[in-house]
Amino acid sequence: MKSINEIKSRMKKLGYAFFDTGDYNLNIIGIRNKTLNTNTFNDEMYVIYRIGNQWVENAFPITTEPGFKSLTELQNKKGAAILVPGQYRGCWTIGKHRGQYEALVQCKSVKVYRDANKDKKVDMNPKTIDEGVFGINMHKAGADSKIVDNWSAGCQVFKRACDFQSFMSIVKKSAKLYGNKFSYTLLDDWE
Repeated sequence: MKSINEIKSRMKKLGYAFFDTGDYNLNIIGIRNKTLNTNTFNDEMYVIYRIGNQWVENAFPITTEPGFKSLTELQNKKGAAILVPGQYRGCWTIGKHRGQYEALVQCKSVKVYRDANKDKKVDMNPKTIDEGVFGINMHKAGADSKIVDNWSAGCQVFKRACDFQSFMSIVKKSAKLYGNKFSYTLLDDWE
């Protein structure tokens, strides 16, 4: 688990905003594991914010890559989507994921790699970067999912439904204070 100071320092080094004033001013940060074990929930989601003078840091297991089904049964002719690391300011809003339940849904352009070779291995080739609104959402898998399979087609997906519910509770508190737009930062793991 990364500390708040490690994450803040990394974001500053990359020139990214880190929100450190006001209660529930959320820093939503995904950290992609450098070992790309496709079809597993081996990445981490951090939600960092203040309440008064105290920092709160939550860490949850997620996936930042598509599962085997999305890699082999392409939903887009250009290839499966894999979010490019970066900071996406105001990219999400509270809405319905596939019209089913409340989640953070994409409302602003993001960059994705496109992997079209159907080999069950995530390929992140800078020559394939595509930019747009593709439905890259933040949502949940099952109660406690073991494999990704079709839970993600490029979305950032919580492994456990109970973690996702906790996350959405925090998001709704933030929305009441700052409005219904949320930034997301995806980092590659570092030593």
